[in-house]
Amino acid sequence: MGLKPTVAFTHLGCEKNRVDTEHMLGLLVKAGYQVDSNEEVADYVVVNTCSFIEAAREESVRTLVELAEADKKIVITGCLAQHFQGELLAELPEAVALVGTGDYHRIVEVIERAEAGERVKAISAQPTYIADETVPRYRTTTEGVAYVRVAEGCNYRCAFCIIPHLRGDQRSRPIESIVAEAHQLAAEGVKEIVLISQITTNYGADIYGRPQLAELLRALGEVNVPWIRMHYAYPTGLTPEVIRAIQETPNVLPYLDLPLQHSHPEMLRAMNRPWQGRVNDDIICRIKEALPDAVLRTTFIVGFPGETEAHFEHLVDFVQRHEFDHVGVFTFSSEEGTPAHDLPDQLPQSVKDERRETLMLTQQPISLRRNQAEIGQVVKVLIEQENPATGECIGRSPRFAPDVDGLVYVTGQAPLGQLVPVQVEAADTYDLFGRIATPAV
Repeated sequence: MGLKPTVAFTHLGCEKNRVDTEHMLGLLVKAGYQVDSNEEVADYVVVNTCSFIEAAREESVRTLVELAEADKKIVITGCLAQHFQGELLAELPEAVALVGTGDYHRIVEVIERAEAGERVKAISAQPTYIADETVPRYRTTTEGVAYVRVAEGCNYRCAFCIIPHLRGDQRSRPIESIVAEAHQLAAEGVKEIVLISQITTNYGADIYGRPQLAELLRALGEVNVPWIRMHYAYPTGLTPEVIRAIQETPNVLPYLDLPLQHSHPEMLRAMNRPWQGRVNDDIICRIKEALPDAVLRTTFIVGFPGETEAHFEHLVDFVQRHEFDHVGVFTFSSEEGTPAHDLPDQLPQSVKDERRETLMLTQQPISLRRNQAEIGQVVKVLIEQENPATGECIGRSPRFAPDVDGLVYVTGQAPLGQLVPVQVEAADTYDLFGRIATPAV
């Protein structure tokens, strides 16, 4: 029996897509396929695409066209495949298969069918699958960090968001499954687990009848991983039970990623956000009072249809008043198939870009002050890169999540994937600078 074909992967999009990619890699390796990072030597290139906003689609299409011009056999997976399943095979002859967001576990079968000469379309109309701890996985992150998906899909219908159409309704994994995976990762030497889903504070509502995030966090407290970090903590889901679980579980970081999107009640109602007008000063102050050491990250959308100067000024004042540690700002992207696409009072791109720049400039001195407050302190840093030639390492402190926040540049040698104490000596708007404190641990 001859060697199985070689498969290369190109990963685009969010960390949820990354987990899908890692499972596809694990399944192919287990089935005896050769996996190579070099697309030039691969028989097949799997492109795990993003289709969340127009810019992401453009990147996905550009990648596909470049591979087609190189005469590669392409397997298109992920959100673009789910979104445009009726067009992609017709418009891209080099594409031998489409795999939907709920069908990535079929990747071995898909490659086998493609090898037999079939053009394959493996796409469920309504995605319902979510991988558990038994599904093989080949991690693509640095050795010290891993993403763990606690749920997939979303039951909300925000006016600007196409995610429910692309990934289906919410489906959570049982607590036991998540904890089992966390123990596996701890045994592999992982020091940081990042919990991800579309709405992490709604975790478990679909299988337990009510959200079970507090119970999940306490269960993960028994896992030998120093840092458990949450992404996508919707503020109204930060109940007293969840707050207490964060307070009382030592390895759960008080890092809260709050995807607020706006501050003005009229804008939140127009966006059809789950809490609508309830994101206000009181809810942020309550979180800060309960978790005074919390690191708060948030994202905002500017230029939503109907956003007036008064609405935008309300948002600027909100950012100035609450001094978030990290802020991401996106301009509204009008997505066909969402309610916001057909709303009146669409704003020119120039106005959206100007508002984004204004809000980012508003946040920069705040981020600088928050970082400068670390100067003189000794903080734990997870080392993720090293440069023996310069004697410098690069890592992250608990205040910085992977891929979205800043870095810590460290003078001194330290092993990859380990936590070391670092004396912070300087800071800029986004990053910290220091040297390894002695003795290292």
